[in-house]
Amino acid sequence: MEKKLNIKELRKDLFLLDEAGESTGYLLVGEKKACLIDTMMGYNNLKKVVEELTDKPVIVVNTHCHPDHIFGNVYFEKVYINPKDKDEALFFLADKEAKGQKFPPFVDINHGDIIDLGGRTLKIYELSGHTKGGILLLCPEERILFTGDSINHHLWMQLPNCITIKEFAENLEKLLFLENEADIILHGHGKDYDDISLLSSVLTGAKEIIAGENQKDGPYKYFGGDAFYHPFEVPEGKHFQQADSGICYVKEKIK
Repeated sequence: MEKKLNIKELRKDLFLLDEAGESTGYLLVGEKKACLIDTMMGYNNLKKVVEELTDKPVIVVNTHCHPDHIFGNVYFEKVYINPKDKDEALFFLADKEAKGQKFPPFVDINHGDIIDLGGRTLKIYELSGHTKGGILLLCPEERILFTGDSINHHLWMQLPNCITIKEFAENLEKLLFLENEADIILHGHGKDYDDISLLSSVLTGAKEIIAGENQKDGPYKYFGGDAFYHPFEVPEGKHFQQADSGICYVKEKIK
């Protein structure tokens, strides 16, 4: 069933695609190629949408394996994903395929890979946390970091296949240098951009959970059951989409 797709041009040849408020993808167009970052739920024929925005060949990349970022793969010929997320992605696609939908093959993309679009590049950084194979994509020419769900204002770390908060914090700390490489973050459920300091704000929140600083934590209910919600602060005077920020977690996945 088709649902409303809001398209917003953030800057020249950079488009935010908000599908029914459920998830967000991005189209970055270079001089020779374009890259579609995440395909959302597949409510709309994204191939036709993209063709109306650019005539360049399109590379499709999934930031991670969750359904609200991969179901739109059905409209394309091949899609890149971190191999650590491939099996879980195939698990989610199996039900759709059983009902007659045909999805393209996955192609591996790994930490350190570079996608050259012509005048704009995307450097791949693995950030295991929300999923084991989550990736960030840095466009150094535009000083933008695309983070999928790995970094956002409402980070889910309570799911069965999430790694521990401690492991996630260790992985994120190694990537904090990216705050010097980018000015803004575009994440997988965004309606606009966030200041790059969201990166270190998430890390601070994770460290607070590890240290047991949970006085402000409250219960959190989601489709899988019960968890906790730990609010974290973002710096004042910076541009953020929302003031309310937090990490969802379960106690057995802290350390």
